[in-house]
Amino acid sequence: MVKFLKPNKAVILLQGRYAGRKAVIVRCFDDGTRDRPYGHCLVAGIAKYPKKVIRKDSAKKQAKKSRVRTFVKVVNYNHIMPTRYTLDVDLKDAVTQDCLQSHDKRVAAAKEAKARFEERFKTGKNRWFFSKLRF
Repeated sequence: MVKFLKPNKAVILLQGRYAGRKAVIVRCFDDGTRDRPYGHCLVAGIAKYPKKVIRKDSAKKQAKKSRVRTFVKVVNYNHIMPTRYTLDVDLKDAVTQDCLQSHDKRVAAAKEAKARFEERFKTGKNRWFFSKLRF
């Protein structure tokens, strides 16, 4: 079978707290691990999307509307829907599997992912990823 769930692939989460949110695969575990004996992946995604910016907004208001809120979690393959999009954001060094061991490391990884997602959003690329699925 062809392996199509690869790092940097954009996916949509189907179950849980972040259902309907977009995320990016950081690392895949096709055969599972000892504590999770099923196929799963480590994802970093957008919990709160940026708002629409209009021309009359001040620079301060534009910066506030351009913020994103992120999350980092491990998801079962059955609970994600892959898309045709890829996101060329390098999160491999920022988000690792050991960052999920403690709350402080998870928050630090989410902050790093947030910085990289916001920088990507400000360049204007991957517009689909930074918009809500439904309005």
